[in-house]
Amino acid sequence: MKLNRLSLVQFKNIDSNLFEFKNKITCFVGSNGIGKTNILDAIYYLSTGKSYFSTTAQNNILHNTDFFVIEGNFTLNQREENIVCSIKKGQKKVLKRNSKIYERYSDHIGLFPVVIISPTDIDLINEGSETRRKFMNYVISQQDKKYLNNIINYNKTLLQRNALLKYFAKSRTFDSINLQIYNDQLSKYGNDIYKSRVDFTQKFIPIIKEYYKTISGSKEDIRLEYISQIHNNNYEEIFDKSLQKDLAIQYTSVGIHRDNLSFEIDGFPIKKYGSQGQQKSFLMALKLAQCKFLKDKTNTSPILLLDDIFDKLDEDRIEKIINLINSDEFGQLFITDTHSVRTEEIVKKANNQYSIFKL
Repeated sequence: MKLNRLSLVQFKNIDSNLFEFKNKITCFVGSNGIGKTNILDAIYYLSTGKSYFSTTAQNNILHNTDFFVIEGNFTLNQREENIVCSIKKGQKKVLKRNSKIYERYSDHIGLFPVVIISPTDIDLINEGSETRRKFMNYVISQQDKKYLNNIINYNKTLLQRNALLKYFAKSRTFDSINLQIYNDQLSKYGNDIYKSRVDFTQKFIPIIKEYYKTISGSKEDIRLEYISQIHNNNYEEIFDKSLQKDLAIQYTSVGIHRDNLSFEIDGFPIKKYGSQGQQKSFLMALKLAQCKFLKDKTNTSPILLLDDIFDKLDEDRIEKIINLINSDEFGQLFITDTHSVRTEEIVKKANNQYSIFKL
């Protein structure tokens, strides 16, 4: 897979710009705030139909304008593909593939896999379990449509069960039969999701450990563990045990929507005991493992987006990372940096053709 051309109109702080990409490595260099990250986010938009950095699509429209348009031309399996994502103020987002509008955005997920590594990924370490669940969901969904549909259906059912619990409290009533319907649906979708997550982590953990070992020079040992209430319980048991609590707090307190991933270094939480360099190396290994996992599952090398990732890494770790991503395991590479000289020195070591856009 290759992105050949990218067109941006009124996207974030970019009025209009057009880029053509001919080489495996493309770099965008310039001062902070000039729009380097926004270009990477536009590429991410074409792959997923949404921004990596902003939860509200309307906020991505250039100030004092009414719409944005992102267009990309890809080569996928020796076929030319055109993807357009656009939105007008007050209207729904439109995502098109080869001029055909998607009825469901989920149909697009996984067709053009992309992995982004950004300073904001530190949230995977510092924030709550929801952030790490989203990471799991995104990685698995890019190569498993059934999983994506299970997540969508589970979340819909969860909202309905929570609404019923609120209704019970408001009306001072209780209907066990109605509640059981939602319990059964959550059990069905939840068990399938749980099995997929177990399978994912079993395959994913050895990959991230190997990448971290390479990046760090075997200086530390890392551990990633999947934590779930379902490990030693079934859904019927946990719903029975949590019934009174759920009725009191008026939402569902148990299930796979409470799952988590724990990250450790040398036996201790990386959040508390990892240095900035160790945390950054861990996140690099995590995302490179994501690339490898997707490549193994789909036989397509994802596009890799590196957003300002060279700060807080020593030269030895940077060189190891460049050697890794220069292998055939990784596809097209886009890099942003504020230092043009540093960037060119780094990509020269990759011994691969590269382009540098100075913004």
